[in-house]
Amino acid sequence: MNAVAQAAGWSYWPAPAKLNLFLHVTGRRADGYHELQTVFRLLDWGDRIALHMRDDGQIRRVGASVPGVAEADDLVVRAAIVLQKAAKSSKGADIGVEKRIPAGGGFGGGSSDAATVLVALNALWGTGLDEDALAALGLQLGADVPVFVRGHNAWAEGVGEKLAPLVLPPAWYLLADPGVHVPTAELFRCPDLTRDAAPAKIADFASGTVLGNAFEPVLRRREPAVEAAFQALSRVGRVRLTGSGGGCFVEFATRAAAEQALAELPGELRAWVVAGVQRSPLLDALEATEIV
Repeated sequence: MNAVAQAAGWSYWPAPAKLNLFLHVTGRRADGYHELQTVFRLLDWGDRIALHMRDDGQIRRVGASVPGVAEADDLVVRAAIVLQKAAKSSKGADIGVEKRIPAGGGFGGGSSDAATVLVALNALWGTGLDEDALAALGLQLGADVPVFVRGHNAWAEGVGEKLAPLVLPPAWYLLADPGVHVPTAELFRCPDLTRDAAPAKIADFASGTVLGNAFEPVLRRREPAVEAAFQALSRVGRVRLTGSGGGCFVEFATRAAAEQALAELPGELRAWVVAGVQRSPLLDALEATEIV
């Protein structure tokens, strides 16, 4: 293999973060799941997955992971096992995760990590599953996993798995993490969550008439740290929440503008600047890699 960084038999693969540029809840299905509409924007920043091949079929997590997550429950381990079973592979892997994406912030860290394991191990093991098959496996792990498998910005519906590729203009983002982690299931049970937003169309989003996140008012009311982050960021631009976590962001046309806004924020708020991308760095790494 080349083009993907290696050390002592390990290969390293990007697991980019995402933003939800808007998120509406449009209804509830008979099975209890909620119908959503959102736009996923991929970022040129995220975690990194380390993989080391094994011939004995074992799947092992090595190194630190998200505190409190048991190895058997870790999405990277579950992703490898799902792929191994689907492909009937006898191969295994040691898996390490270099975490940069805050857990529970709505930036998609766990889902992206799982997608990167599926895509990279599919190549390394030579299992030969196509993108549709990998996305279907990803959906077993979480509704956000398929967009990371496919690796393109997308308009999403259903529970987030019905994806239509979307070309978005170049943009830079000022991200902030208030450090709040509220389980998504708990937020969906909140009585003040708007669950019947009128369905929108891509044209509505493109015109700027559809923005907002259904979870924003809920989190701002119940979490003082989220409200404080919104107040700080509102001084430099229009603030939006991403996903169902506490992470929030402001969009800028240029890096210079985003960096200037970052400099104006209070030092105690964890914030940083990243670029939006048209396609996932994972796809770039996959295409640049030769399996030998």
